[in-house]
Amino acid sequence: MSIGEKKWRPATEAVRAGTARSAHGETSEAIYLNSGFVYSTAEEAEARFTGELEGFVYSRYGNPTVDMFEKRMAAMEGAEACFATASGMSAVFAALMSQLKTGDRVIGSRALFGSCNHILTQILPRFGIETQLVDGADLDQWRSALAPGAKAVFLETPANPTLELIDLPAVAELAHAAGAKVVIDNVFATPMLQKPLQLGADIVVYSATKHIDGQGRCLGGAVLADREFIDETLMPFLRHTGPSLSPFNAWVLLKGLETLPLRVQQQCDNAMKVARFLQSAPGVSQVIYPGLDDFAQADICKRQMSAGGTLVTMELAGGKDAAFNMMNALGLIDISNNLGDSKSLITHPETTTHRAMEEADRRHIGISDGMLRLSVGLEDAQDLIEDLGHALRINS
Repeated sequence: MSIGEKKWRPATEAVRAGTARSAHGETSEAIYLNSGFVYSTAEEAEARFTGELEGFVYSRYGNPTVDMFEKRMAAMEGAEACFATASGMSAVFAALMSQLKTGDRVIGSRALFGSCNHILTQILPRFGIETQLVDGADLDQWRSALAPGAKAVFLETPANPTLELIDLPAVAELAHAAGAKVVIDNVFATPMLQKPLQLGADIVVYSATKHIDGQGRCLGGAVLADREFIDETLMPFLRHTGPSLSPFNAWVLLKGLETLPLRVQQQCDNAMKVARFLQSAPGVSQVIYPGLDDFAQADICKRQMSAGGTLVTMELAGGKDAAFNMMNALGLIDISNNLGDSKSLITHPETTTHRAMEEADRRHIGISDGMLRLSVGLEDAQDLIEDLGHALRINS
């Protein structure tokens, strides 16, 4: 049975979906490191550009290796179509800007990655686009903000770095009633743990740099939605503004997708063990992990996600000094602002990923000077626990 004749299960899609072998019959996907394409006749070139004849015309528009990545992502997400971009932030910006114009309104959740917050609060208003942020868990705030109508809603669930969850079906219902498309950054959950399109979202964006690559090698992004949005709204914007994914990076990301289900499952298992350890660790005043029974929104996690995720957030009682001392005492876990990697990484959001936000805004969403975000990797969980325990004992 050939690919495309059957809806494969997730692990099979991660390895097989979208594969298009050349006449050479290579096992691994080919890397088409070329910018342009040639045509046998002038008439063929014209037909390619008009769309009457299928085929590639320029790698800024499309490329065989990138096309395989897009098709595999679409299959795994359960989306009609995907367009790959050079980075996660280019995916976020394009998903919003391609559909917005002066006078439109955008409603966003307040707990966002720092660069996403910057797009909503600093960049979009420069184009005359009104933006309003709400507390994502408060449906009354969503209802009030959406009452005058809106063009788009943007949110993260789980949010970075607080891991706050949003009731996606409820927000989607409110947004659609207001005429808005729902755009969700699903990077923390990955397509393995959460399917936003099945929960009411219209557009899903990813930083493929994170779990999809998962090994700290390259940048990439993806926007997934129905065919109409991708072809008629997003594609013209991206073709003419140029944040295209390189064929080499697409190939690396294809290799990452092959092991995504295995990696995410193991990282979730490790994260749960680490979170349970931290609950009774010295100097830790709070542990935030959606998979824990005492997580404030555990009911939403159980409805929307198949596991608690790969990120654990902790609060240290001693503030910034305690956080820095603890990070500096780690011997195994690396200090890095990246996440979703096979190596465990820790960062201090206040001074890194959310540094550009106003202090009052950070405090409002729960980011304190003692907060640390831990991206749990593939190491043995006991080694991670011992490393954390050693660093916390030194700090206490």
